[in-house]
Amino acid sequence: KNQYITLFHGAHAPMLAWRGGGGGKTFKPQKKAAPGSRRFDLHKYATATLGAGDLLEAVRQPVGEDLHDWLAVNVTDFYNEISLLYGVLMDTCTPVCCPIMSAGPKYEYKWADGVRIKKPIRCSAPKYIDYLMTWVQTTLDDEKVFPVRVGEPFPPNIMDVIRTVFKRLFRVYAHMYISHFQVLQEMGAEPHLNTCFRHFMLFVSEFDLIETQELAPLQDLIAKLVTDRRGQHNENAVSAERGSDPDISTALKV
Repeated sequence: KNQYITLFHGAHAPMLAWRGGGGGKTFKPQKKAAPGSRRFDLHKYATATLGAGDLLEAVRQPVGEDLHDWLAVNVTDFYNEISLLYGVLMDTCTPVCCPIMSAGPKYEYKWADGVRIKKPIRCSAPKYIDYLMTWVQTTLDDEKVFPVRVGEPFPPNIMDVIRTVFKRLFRVYAHMYISHFQVLQEMGAEPHLNTCFRHFMLFVSEFDLIETQELAPLQDLIAKLVTDRRGQHNENAVSAERGSDPDISTALKV
């Protein structure tokens, strides 16, 4: 239980990201926009807006800012959030516990990146997520895909790349909610998990980043946590983010 509190709530706790494969215990530093880079001010804006507590406002593209830069700033932040959340499950989500990467009995995910692994392969959940997070990290680090110098253009396929990143990050949420929700509840991680996922899905909805069929494993949860609360005042909208919400367990059938 203390592991989650240390990672997310300690006053001076280090913010750590994905630890990489091979069973190692080290974490990669979080990716952040560097001072002077084209997205540094946007990152500060996104952080400040999110800190104000209005998630609906936090996902909106700032007036006058480039869409692709806004998406790039946020996809990096979502990667970091999911890295932290999944990191608390390192001793729970194992090849023995999760021999396949799934989101319930109807949905299995096989890994292929089109480069190193061209034919989809079946693998355990931790191995799949290791492949996935390493791929995202490499993609975000590639300046040909996400340019950092002012004036450099994004590649023509940037929206396809961003949609693929969001689709794959969603699969980590789907696995965490369906396979490990009760463990996350016991850790006290549910409020933060719900906040992060609601923010993620509001952003996905705002920019139409994931096809509807890909969201099917969590469609009831999305309706409860995101869609049903869109029109509510912010104080009510974040009620599920302050503590355990029975509606979430009902939606997940747990």
